[in-house]
Amino acid sequence: MMDNGKHMLARALCALVGFWLLPAWGGAEEDAKAGFRWPEGRRVAVSLSFDDARVSQVDAGLPLLDKYGVKATFYVTPRNLEKRLDGWKKAAANGHEIGNHSTSHPCTANYPFSSKNALENYTVAMMERDLDGASAEIERLLGVKPVTFAYPCGQKFIGRGVEVKSYVPLVAKRFLAGRGFRDEGTNDPAECDLAHVLGVESDGLTFDEMKSLVLAAQGRWLVLAGHEIGKPSRQTTQAAALEQFLKYAGDPASGVWIDTVQAVGKYIRARR
Repeated sequence: MMDNGKHMLARALCALVGFWLLPAWGGAEEDAKAGFRWPEGRRVAVSLSFDDARVSQVDAGLPLLDKYGVKATFYVTPRNLEKRLDGWKKAAANGHEIGNHSTSHPCTANYPFSSKNALENYTVAMMERDLDGASAEIERLLGVKPVTFAYPCGQKFIGRGVEVKSYVPLVAKRFLAGRGFRDEGTNDPAECDLAHVLGVESDGLTFDEMKSLVLAAQGRWLVLAGHEIGKPSRQTTQAAALEQFLKYAGDPASGVWIDTVQAVGKYIRARR
């Protein structure tokens, strides 16, 4: 079960996003003035994404997604692919997006698991090798070249102090889009920087909370980001909540366009 603090954060995010949208999406006239429309009259775009190539994504997630005909984006590290390689090959063949999540998953030295692979100790050249190495290995293993990227831990810096640099420019040169994590909002399709797409954590959310995020994001692009798929636990998008959400989003009456980060990103770029 998700703790009270996270439930409160989800509710606050819904309220905050709704507040932002009040002036911009009041009706058809405002929509026309904005000049950006989702395909087939849809009112909101949603992308489901999952990180790290976790085993539960193949064992529990893919059957559920395929049951409802929904395509998701999976940000993988090459080493984890090999644990379910046949399943990942099938996922790619079935139209799910396979994205780059780095070779070694570097994060801040403040996290014990990444203290020996810390962004604070990276250089531009090191990060370039990490990104390019992951893309090459994913293509070798699955036969697909990653088009989008997810920042490990949602962190976008390398170096320390006055030497800190953003590695967003490296991602922008290599990928259509770069997705963040645990961000506090959704994406304005007319304004968002595709190299710095906001991602909202789906782990631990109930169906009602996921639906509330969609309702608050009318006109915008909601990118959900999770890890495990299954029963309630740490870093887990609940399978029961996900199935309810897939039913809801698949109903044309919901006004939801649900597709991969790559597909929505391409649409946004083309419309601009």
